[in-house]
Amino acid sequence: MRTAFAWLVHLYTAMGLVCAAFIAVLIVRGGDTSLRLAFLLMIVATGVDATDGWLARRAQVKDVLPRFSGRALDDLIDFHNYTSLPLLLVWRVEVLPASLAWLLLLPLLASAYGFSQIDAKTDDGFFLGFPSYWNVVAFYLYVLRPPVWAAASLIVTLSVLTFVPTVYIYATQRGPFARVVNVGAAIWTAVIVWLLWAAPPNERTIAAISLVYPAFYLALSALASRRRRDARTLRSSL
Repeated sequence: MRTAFAWLVHLYTAMGLVCAAFIAVLIVRGGDTSLRLAFLLMIVATGVDATDGWLARRAQVKDVLPRFSGRALDDLIDFHNYTSLPLLLVWRVEVLPASLAWLLLLPLLASAYGFSQIDAKTDDGFFLGFPSYWNVVAFYLYVLRPPVWAAASLIVTLSVLTFVPTVYIYATQRGPFARVVNVGAAIWTAVIVWLLWAAPPNERTIAAISLVYPAFYLALSALASRRRRDARTLRSSL
C-alpha cells in the first residue's frame, strides 16, 4: 500500500505534464478563447505543483521509491508550465515584433540555468534568483499589452535577475512571510481566474490593479533577502 500510494503521488505530479500537453495544443490553436483556457490550465498546473510536495512528504516517496526522483519529474514539468509554454504563448500573440522575438531566448536560457542550479531552492525556504514565473509575466503581457519597449525591458530585466543571487519567498516551504504570501496568492488567483473566465469589459483596469499582489510579493522578497543577508553578516562577524 505504501508503494502504491507513493506511485500515485508521482502520478499526481505528472498531471502537470498532462496540463502542459493541453496548454501546448491551445496555444497552437490560438484565439482568445483558447489562450484563456491555456492560462486557466497553467493555474491548474500551478495548483498541482503547490500541493504535490505535501503529498510526497506524507507518502515518504524518497524512502519508499529511492530509485525514482520526484524532484527531476517536478523540474521537468515546471520548466514547461512556468517557462517554455508561457514564452511560446508570448511569441504566439506577438507581444514583441518579429525583429525582437529573439529576446524570448533570454528567459528560456536563463530559466534553464535557474532550474539546473543545485541551490535554486534554499534550505531555509527561498528561491535563489528570479524563480521563472513566466506564466505570470505572460498573463500580464497578454492582457495589458504594454508598449514594446516596456515588454522587452521587463523580459530582459527578469532574465538577468535569474542570475542575481537574491532570494524570493518560496511560500509552500513555510519560509518567512509564507502565510501572508499564501493568503494573498489565494485572493489574487481568484481574481485572475474570474478575469480569464468572465472577460469583463474593464478587464485591463482590474488586471492592472491586481499587479498590487506581484509587487507586494517582490517587496516582501526584497525585505527577506535583506534580513537574510544581514543575519549572515552578523554571524560572520561573531
